[in-house]
Amino acid sequence: MDDDERPRRRSTEGNFGAASLLASESLESYSLDELDARVALLKAEIDRIGTHRAKTTAHMAAANSLFRPKQP
Repeated sequence: MDDDERPRRRSTEGNFGAASLLASESLESYSLDELDARVALLKAEIDRIGTHRAKTTAHMAAANSLFRPKQP
C-alpha cells in the first residue's frame, strides 16, 4: 500500500500537523520574494480549505435534515 493510500491520522488537539510546523518555522532566512510567494500559497490554501469546509457544512446540513427526527 502506498503512503498516499493510507488513512491519515487526525491531529491531536493543539497539533494541526503541517500547519503547526509552518507556524513555528523561522522566517528569518526568507527573501521578500520568497515571503510573498509563501503568502500567496497560504492564501490559496485558505481558500481551498474554506471551499471544502462550506461543502462539508452543506453536506452535514443535508444529512441532518434527512436523518434527525423533526421536533414537534
